Amino acid sequence: MNIPSCSRLAGRFQELQQQSRTALIPFVTAGDPEPGATVAIMQAMVAAGADIIELGIPFSDPMAEGPVIQRASERALEHHVSLRDVLQMVRDFRRQDTATPVVLMGYLNPIEVMGYEAFAREAGRAGADGVITVDLPPEEGRDYVAALRAEQLDPVFLLAPTSTEARMASICEQAGGFVYYVSLKGVTGAASLDVATVADKVAQIRRFTDMPVGVGFGIKDAATAAEVARVADAVVIGSALVRIVETFATDQVALLAEIKTFLGGVRAAMDDVQV
Repeated sequence: MNIPSCSRLAGRFQELQQQSRTALIPFVTAGDPEPGATVAIMQAMVAAGADIIELGIPFSDPMAEGPVIQRASERALEHHVSLRDVLQMVRDFRRQDTATPVVLMGYLNPIEVMGYEAFAREAGRAGADGVITVDLPPEEGRDYVAALRAEQLDPVFLLAPTSTEARMASICEQAGGFVYYVSLKGVTGAASLDVATVADKVAQIRRFTDMPVGVGFGIKDAATAAEVARVADAVVIGSALVRIVETFATDQVALLAEIKTFLGGVRAAMDDVQV
């Protein structure tokens, strides 16, 4: 039995379902290319059609990330961006946008340093809606999940191409908000996507949950996003956007314009296949 979402995520997915649309979830690393740019990037993403934002917490050893997002963490850490700084960015974003769900994505070490309950409390107060903790297996995270749920935060868990049905059932039982299917073996920014295989896996996951299923990793352009939008409830795009941040790191005006152009094209392509 799935536990209902306790954040803005449930309402956003319900709205999109009523519109027969798939959620667009862009990713950006907080503090990249510099701390003052993050809220403006988040706002540009929303203006371009983002439905949910995935905000990366910089970490020194981001094991699931390819070179593009690794470098983003390095740039943010050069500015000494901490977990508390990331939460402040969420607070700043919330001053102008109280509707768009924000999902934090990171690794367990900084959260353990802060403490589960303290992190959940501060993330909830900041206005976050969910947390993806890449390196925390759900069977080791029951206290952590309880702390998140106590603060109305959804624990979003990952499923992989290698996940067994037993694993799917176990993760779906504890997950909240949506289930994130990692569509490729390997790291972010890896090879091209076999959409037919993704469709089969998403259908398999749906046997174990009535929560939305999002798909990420390997979605590099509007055409691929549109194909995935046919079979998933959410499309997550990370490396392609972070590459734009890297390219235009010294020109924020051009950076925001490129993000809007790229994401606007993705949103249009996704909507075209769903009319």
